[in-house]
Amino acid sequence: MARTKPSAMDTALIAQVAKYGLSATPTQLERWRQQAWLPSTRDTALPGSETPRPDVVKRAAQLAHASRAGRSISWAAWAFWSNDATPDTARRLRAAIRATLLRPLQRAGIDLLPADDSEEAFQATEAAAAQLLRSRRFRKRDLDGTLRNHATTAGTELPRVQGHPVPNIFHRAVLEPGARILIGGTAHIAYEAVLDDWAQIWPDSREAIEKLRTTYRDAELSGIDPTQLSPMSDGLRGLVRALDEATDERLCAAVQACTKGSAIVGELFRRAPACIPHLMNDVMWDQWVRVGGLAPDGKAGEAGIAMATVTHLLVPGWAEDLDRYTAAMTSYLP
Repeated sequence: MARTKPSAMDTALIAQVAKYGLSATPTQLERWRQQAWLPSTRDTALPGSETPRPDVVKRAAQLAHASRAGRSISWAAWAFWSNDATPDTARRLRAAIRATLLRPLQRAGIDLLPADDSEEAFQATEAAAAQLLRSRRFRKRDLDGTLRNHATTAGTELPRVQGHPVPNIFHRAVLEPGARILIGGTAHIAYEAVLDDWAQIWPDSREAIEKLRTTYRDAELSGIDPTQLSPMSDGLRGLVRALDEATDERLCAAVQACTKGSAIVGELFRRAPACIPHLMNDVMWDQWVRVGGLAPDGKAGEAGIAMATVTHLLVPGWAEDLDRYTAAMTSYLP
Protein backbone atom coordinates (compact mmCIF):
# COMPACT_ATOMS: atom_id res chain seq x y z
CA MET A 1 0.00 0.00 0.00
CA ALA A 2 1.19 3.53 -0.75
CA ARG A 3 1.86 5.24 2.61
CA THR A 4 3.51 8.48 1.51
CA LYS A 5 2.62 11.33 -0.76
CA PRO A 6 2.95 10.19 -4.40
CA SER A 7 6.13 11.26 -6.12
CA ALA A 8 6.14 13.92 -8.80
CA MET A 9 6.75 11.16 -11.37
CA ASP A 10 3.73 9.15 -10.22
CA THR A 11 1.58 12.27 -10.26
CA ALA A 12 2.68 12.97 -13.82
CA LEU A 13 2.06 9.35 -14.84
CA ILE A 14 -1.44 9.38 -13.35
CA ALA A 15 -2.19 12.61 -15.24
CA GLN A 16 -1.03 11.06 -18.52
CA VAL A 17 -3.20 7.97 -17.97
CA ALA A 18 -6.19 10.26 -17.37
CA LYS A 19 -5.79 11.56 -20.93
CA TYR A 20 -6.90 8.11 -22.09
CA GLY A 21 -10.10 8.53 -20.11
CA LEU A 22 -8.82 6.08 -17.48
CA SER A 23 -7.80 6.41 -13.86
CA ALA A 24 -4.93 5.00 -11.83
CA THR A 25 -4.04 5.52 -8.20
CA PRO A 26 -0.65 5.63 -6.46
CA THR A 27 -1.60 2.37 -4.72
CA GLN A 28 -2.25 0.70 -8.06
CA LEU A 29 1.04 1.93 -9.51
CA GLU A 30 2.88 0.47 -6.53
CA ARG A 31 1.04 -2.84 -6.82
CA TRP A 32 1.77 -3.07 -10.56
CA ARG A 33 5.46 -2.45 -9.92
CA GLN A 34 5.53 -5.15 -7.23
CA GLN A 35 4.08 -7.57 -9.78
CA ALA A 36 6.70 -6.49 -12.37
CA TRP A 37 3.94 -5.26 -14.68
CA LEU A 38 5.25 -1.69 -14.63
CA PRO A 39 8.87 -0.43 -14.54
CA SER A 40 10.24 0.96 -11.30
CA THR A 41 9.87 4.68 -10.62
CA ARG A 42 13.52 5.35 -11.51
CA ASP A 43 12.98 3.71 -14.93
CA THR A 44 9.76 5.58 -15.69
CA ALA A 45 11.13 8.94 -16.89
CA LEU A 46 12.63 9.88 -20.22
CA PRO A 47 16.43 10.36 -19.93
CA GLY A 48 17.23 13.72 -18.36
CA SER A 49 13.55 14.56 -17.97
CA GLU A 50 10.72 14.52 -15.45
CA THR A 51 8.30 13.32 -18.13
CA PRO A 52 7.10 9.68 -18.10
CA ARG A 53 8.21 7.56 -21.05
CA PRO A 54 5.39 7.14 -23.64
CA ASP A 55 5.67 3.33 -23.50
CA VAL A 56 5.28 3.39 -19.71
CA VAL A 57 2.25 5.67 -20.01
CA LYS A 58 0.71 3.29 -22.57
CA ARG A 59 1.31 0.27 -20.34
CA ALA A 60 -0.11 2.03 -17.29
CA ALA A 61 -3.19 2.88 -19.34
CA GLN A 62 -3.52 -0.76 -20.45
CA LEU A 63 -3.25 -1.88 -16.83
CA ALA A 64 -5.83 0.70 -15.77
CA HIS A 65 -8.17 -0.55 -18.48
CA ALA A 66 -7.66 -4.20 -17.44
CA SER A 67 -8.07 -3.33 -13.75
CA ARG A 68 -11.51 -1.77 -13.95
CA ALA A 69 -14.02 -2.78 -11.30
CA GLY A 70 -15.25 -6.34 -11.67
CA ARG A 71 -12.42 -7.40 -13.95
CA SER A 72 -9.27 -9.38 -13.29
CA ILE A 73 -6.04 -8.51 -15.11
CA SER A 74 -5.76 -12.25 -15.74
CA TRP A 75 -3.65 -13.32 -18.72
CA ALA A 76 -3.06 -9.73 -19.82
CA ALA A 77 -0.38 -9.72 -17.12
CA TRP A 78 1.36 -12.61 -18.91
CA ALA A 79 1.60 -10.43 -22.02
CA PHE A 80 3.46 -7.77 -20.04
CA TRP A 81 5.85 -10.32 -18.54
CA SER A 82 6.54 -11.96 -21.92
CA ASN A 83 7.13 -8.59 -23.54
CA ASP A 84 9.77 -7.64 -20.94
CA ALA A 85 11.39 -11.10 -21.11
CA THR A 86 13.72 -10.60 -18.14
CA PRO A 87 14.85 -13.50 -15.93
CA ASP A 88 12.42 -12.29 -13.25
CA THR A 89 9.39 -11.97 -15.54
CA ALA A 90 10.18 -15.32 -17.23
CA ARG A 91 10.28 -16.96 -13.79
CA ARG A 92 6.91 -15.40 -12.88
CA LEU A 93 5.48 -16.46 -16.24
CA ARG A 94 6.65 -20.04 -15.91
CA ALA A 95 5.20 -20.31 -12.41
CA ALA A 96 1.84 -18.83 -13.46
CA ILE A 97 1.42 -21.14 -16.46
CA ARG A 98 2.53 -24.17 -14.46
CA ALA A 99 -0.05 -23.40 -11.77
CA THR A 100 -2.73 -23.00 -14.47
CA LEU A 101 -1.91 -26.34 -16.10
CA LEU A 102 -2.01 -28.13 -12.76
CA ARG A 103 -5.13 -26.36 -11.47
CA PRO A 104 -7.56 -29.22 -12.32
CA LEU A 105 -5.39 -31.66 -10.35
CA GLN A 106 -4.94 -29.26 -7.46
CA ARG A 107 -8.69 -28.73 -7.16
CA ALA A 108 -9.22 -32.48 -7.05
CA GLY A 109 -6.42 -33.02 -4.53
CA ILE A 110 -4.30 -35.07 -6.96
CA ASP A 111 -0.52 -35.07 -7.21
CA LEU A 112 1.15 -35.20 -10.63
CA LEU A 113 1.98 -38.89 -11.08
CA PRO A 114 5.50 -39.96 -12.12
CA ALA A 115 6.09 -41.90 -15.34
CA ASP A 116 5.92 -45.64 -14.75
CA ASP A 117 4.82 -48.67 -16.81
CA SER A 118 3.98 -50.85 -13.83
CA GLU A 119 0.53 -52.26 -13.07
CA GLU A 120 0.51 -50.23 -9.84
CA ALA A 121 1.08 -47.02 -11.80
CA PHE A 122 -1.71 -47.93 -14.21
CA GLN A 123 -4.15 -48.50 -11.33
CA ALA A 124 -3.03 -45.25 -9.70
CA THR A 125 -3.73 -43.39 -12.95
CA GLU A 126 -7.20 -44.94 -13.22
CA ALA A 127 -7.97 -44.01 -9.62
CA ALA A 128 -6.71 -40.44 -10.09
CA ALA A 129 -8.77 -40.04 -13.30
CA ALA A 130 -11.90 -41.22 -11.46
CA GLN A 131 -11.16 -38.78 -8.63
CA LEU A 132 -10.72 -35.95 -11.14
CA LEU A 133 -14.16 -36.67 -12.62
CA ARG A 134 -16.01 -36.71 -9.29
CA SER A 135 -16.17 -32.92 -9.14
CA ARG A 136 -16.98 -32.45 -12.84
CA ARG A 137 -20.41 -31.54 -14.15
CA PHE A 138 -21.48 -33.26 -17.37
CA ARG A 139 -23.07 -30.25 -19.05
CA LYS A 140 -24.88 -30.28 -22.38
CA ARG A 141 -22.87 -27.91 -24.55
CA ASP A 142 -20.91 -28.68 -27.68
CA LEU A 143 -17.58 -27.11 -28.57
CA ASP A 144 -19.16 -24.72 -31.04
CA GLY A 145 -21.77 -23.84 -28.44
CA THR A 146 -19.03 -22.97 -25.98
CA LEU A 147 -17.35 -20.69 -28.50
CA ARG A 148 -20.71 -19.21 -29.47
CA ASN A 149 -21.39 -18.45 -25.82
CA HIS A 150 -18.05 -16.63 -25.51
CA ALA A 151 -18.80 -14.72 -28.72
CA THR A 152 -22.22 -13.70 -27.41
CA THR A 153 -20.59 -12.45 -24.22
CA ALA A 154 -18.33 -10.32 -26.43
CA GLY A 155 -21.43 -8.97 -28.23
CA THR A 156 -21.03 -10.96 -31.47
CA GLU A 157 -23.27 -13.60 -33.04
CA LEU A 158 -21.29 -16.28 -34.87
CA PRO A 159 -22.48 -17.67 -38.18
CA ARG A 160 -23.56 -21.28 -38.05
CA VAL A 161 -20.83 -23.87 -38.58
CA GLN A 162 -20.94 -25.58 -41.95
CA GLY A 163 -21.57 -29.32 -41.68
CA HIS A 164 -21.77 -31.13 -38.35
CA PRO A 165 -20.89 -29.26 -35.14
CA VAL A 166 -18.27 -30.65 -32.80
CA PRO A 167 -20.04 -32.87 -30.22
CA ASN A 168 -20.59 -32.00 -26.59
CA ILE A 169 -17.12 -31.71 -25.03
CA PHE A 170 -18.64 -32.10 -21.55
CA HIS A 171 -20.20 -35.49 -22.31
CA ARG A 172 -19.01 -38.35 -20.10
CA ALA A 173 -17.72 -40.17 -23.22
CA VAL A 174 -15.31 -37.25 -23.78
CA LEU A 175 -14.41 -36.40 -20.19
CA GLU A 176 -13.65 -39.97 -19.06
CA PRO A 177 -10.91 -40.71 -21.62
CA GLY A 178 -9.86 -37.06 -21.34
CA ALA A 179 -9.24 -37.48 -17.62
CA ARG A 180 -7.13 -40.59 -18.22
CA ILE A 181 -5.11 -38.75 -20.88
CA LEU A 182 -4.64 -35.79 -18.55
CA ILE A 183 -3.29 -37.98 -15.78
CA GLY A 184 -1.34 -40.62 -17.70
CA GLY A 185 -1.16 -39.70 -21.39
CA THR A 186 -2.63 -41.23 -24.52
CA ALA A 187 -1.32 -44.70 -23.65
CA HIS A 188 -4.18 -44.92 -21.13
CA ILE A 189 -6.95 -44.93 -23.75
CA ALA A 190 -7.96 -47.32 -26.53
CA TYR A 191 -8.42 -44.84 -29.37
CA GLU A 192 -10.64 -47.04 -31.56
CA ALA A 193 -12.86 -47.93 -28.61
CA VAL A 194 -13.31 -44.23 -27.85
CA LEU A 195 -14.31 -43.59 -31.48
CA ASP A 196 -16.82 -46.47 -31.26
CA ASP A 197 -18.42 -44.82 -28.22
CA TRP A 198 -18.57 -41.45 -29.95
CA ALA A 199 -20.18 -42.97 -33.06
CA GLN A 200 -22.93 -44.44 -30.89
CA ILE A 201 -23.54 -41.28 -28.89
CA TRP A 202 -23.35 -38.74 -31.74
CA PRO A 203 -24.79 -40.44 -34.83
CA ASP A 204 -24.87 -37.14 -36.74
CA SER A 205 -21.07 -36.99 -36.49
CA ARG A 206 -20.34 -40.50 -37.76
CA GLU A 207 -18.88 -39.24 -41.03
CA ALA A 208 -16.33 -37.10 -39.21
CA ILE A 209 -15.58 -39.93 -36.78
CA GLU A 210 -15.00 -42.38 -39.65
CA LYS A 211 -12.52 -39.93 -41.15
CA LEU A 212 -10.65 -39.90 -37.84
CA ARG A 213 -10.72 -43.71 -37.77
CA THR A 214 -9.36 -43.95 -41.33
CA THR A 215 -6.60 -41.44 -40.59
CA TYR A 216 -5.64 -43.36 -37.47
CA ARG A 217 -5.54 -46.73 -39.24
CA ASP A 218 -3.56 -45.37 -42.21
CA ALA A 219 -1.01 -43.93 -39.83
CA GLU A 220 -0.74 -47.23 -37.96
CA LEU A 221 -0.13 -49.08 -41.25
CA SER A 222 2.74 -46.64 -41.87
CA GLY A 223 4.23 -47.52 -38.49
CA ILE A 224 3.11 -44.31 -36.78
CA ASP A 225 1.07 -44.01 -33.60
CA PRO A 226 -0.86 -40.73 -34.11
CA THR A 227 -1.64 -40.44 -30.41
CA GLN A 228 2.09 -40.11 -29.70
CA LEU A 229 2.21 -37.03 -31.94
CA SER A 230 -0.32 -35.26 -29.74
CA PRO A 231 0.82 -32.61 -27.22
CA MET A 232 -1.10 -34.73 -24.70
CA SER A 233 0.85 -37.94 -25.49
CA ASP A 234 2.37 -37.84 -22.01
CA GLY A 235 -0.53 -36.04 -20.35
CA LEU A 236 -0.06 -33.09 -18.05
CA ARG A 237 3.32 -34.48 -17.07
CA GLY A 238 4.53 -33.89 -20.64
CA LEU A 239 3.05 -30.40 -20.82
CA VAL A 240 4.72 -29.38 -17.58
CA ARG A 241 8.01 -30.90 -18.73
CA ALA A 242 7.88 -28.90 -21.97
CA LEU A 243 7.20 -25.76 -19.96
CA ASP A 244 10.04 -26.43 -17.52
CA GLU A 245 12.55 -27.28 -20.27
CA ALA A 246 11.83 -24.26 -22.48
CA THR A 247 14.43 -21.51 -22.32
CA ASP A 248 13.30 -18.14 -20.96
CA GLU A 249 13.60 -16.66 -24.45
CA ARG A 250 11.49 -19.36 -26.09
CA LEU A 251 8.87 -19.35 -23.36
CA CYS A 252 8.44 -15.57 -23.54
CA ALA A 253 8.24 -15.68 -27.34
CA ALA A 254 5.53 -18.38 -27.19
CA VAL A 255 3.44 -16.49 -24.63
CA GLN A 256 3.87 -13.24 -26.54
CA ALA A 257 2.61 -14.87 -29.75
CA CYS A 258 -0.36 -16.54 -28.03
CA THR A 259 -1.48 -13.51 -26.01
CA LYS A 260 -1.12 -11.25 -29.04
CA GLY A 261 -3.20 -13.61 -31.15
CA SER A 262 -5.93 -13.93 -28.54
CA ALA A 263 -6.05 -10.18 -27.99
CA ILE A 264 -6.55 -9.66 -31.74
CA VAL A 265 -9.28 -12.34 -31.89
CA GLY A 266 -11.13 -10.59 -29.06
CA GLU A 267 -10.70 -7.21 -30.73
CA LEU A 268 -12.08 -8.51 -34.03
CA PHE A 269 -15.15 -9.97 -32.32
CA ARG A 270 -15.80 -6.55 -30.80
CA ARG A 271 -14.89 -4.25 -33.67
CA ALA A 272 -14.95 -6.18 -36.95
CA PRO A 273 -17.29 -9.19 -36.62
CA ALA A 274 -17.95 -9.23 -40.37
CA CYS A 275 -14.49 -10.78 -40.90
CA ILE A 276 -15.20 -13.82 -38.69
CA PRO A 277 -16.73 -16.01 -41.45
CA HIS A 278 -13.53 -15.55 -43.45
CA LEU A 279 -11.39 -16.54 -40.47
CA MET A 280 -13.53 -19.64 -39.90
CA ASN A 281 -12.29 -21.11 -43.19
CA ASP A 282 -8.70 -21.38 -41.93
CA VAL A 283 -7.31 -24.53 -40.27
CA MET A 284 -6.33 -22.43 -37.24
CA TRP A 285 -9.99 -21.77 -36.49
CA ASP A 286 -10.36 -25.45 -35.57
CA GLN A 287 -6.87 -25.94 -34.16
CA TRP A 288 -6.78 -22.80 -32.05
CA VAL A 289 -9.75 -20.38 -31.94
CA ARG A 290 -12.37 -23.03 -31.15
CA VAL A 291 -10.28 -24.63 -28.43
CA GLY A 292 -9.15 -21.59 -26.47
CA GLY A 293 -7.92 -18.92 -28.87
CA LEU A 294 -10.87 -16.71 -27.98
CA ALA A 295 -9.69 -16.36 -24.38
CA PRO A 296 -12.03 -14.65 -21.90
CA ASP A 297 -10.84 -12.91 -18.76
CA GLY A 298 -10.26 -15.11 -15.73
CA LYS A 299 -9.24 -18.72 -15.25
CA ALA A 300 -10.89 -20.04 -18.43
CA GLY A 301 -8.85 -17.61 -20.52
CA GLU A 302 -5.68 -18.46 -18.61
CA ALA A 303 -6.25 -22.15 -19.38
CA GLY A 304 -6.65 -21.33 -23.07
CA ILE A 305 -3.42 -19.31 -23.17
CA ALA A 306 -1.54 -21.97 -21.17
CA MET A 307 -2.58 -24.75 -23.56
CA ALA A 308 -1.76 -22.61 -26.59
CA THR A 309 1.66 -21.89 -25.11
CA VAL A 310 2.62 -25.54 -24.63
CA THR A 311 1.21 -26.35 -28.08
CA HIS A 312 3.43 -23.57 -29.45
CA LEU A 313 6.40 -25.21 -27.71
CA LEU A 314 5.60 -28.83 -28.61
CA VAL A 315 3.92 -29.09 -32.02
CA PRO A 316 6.14 -28.64 -35.09
CA GLY A 317 4.80 -26.00 -37.47
CA TRP A 318 2.07 -24.77 -35.11
CA ALA A 319 3.95 -21.58 -34.18
CA GLU A 320 4.36 -20.69 -37.85
CA ASP A 321 0.66 -21.31 -38.47
CA LEU A 322 -0.25 -19.03 -35.56
CA ASP A 323 2.05 -16.28 -36.90
CA ARG A 324 0.44 -16.59 -40.34
CA TYR A 325 -3.07 -16.51 -38.88
CA THR A 326 -2.24 -13.53 -36.66
CA ALA A 327 -0.98 -11.61 -39.69
CA ALA A 328 -4.23 -12.42 -41.52
CA MET A 329 -6.29 -11.30 -38.51
CA THR A 330 -4.30 -8.08 -38.21
CA SER A 331 -5.22 -7.15 -41.77
CA TYR A 332 -8.89 -7.03 -40.69
CA LEU A 333 -8.34 -4.68 -37.75
CA PRO A 334 -10.04 -1.29 -38.21
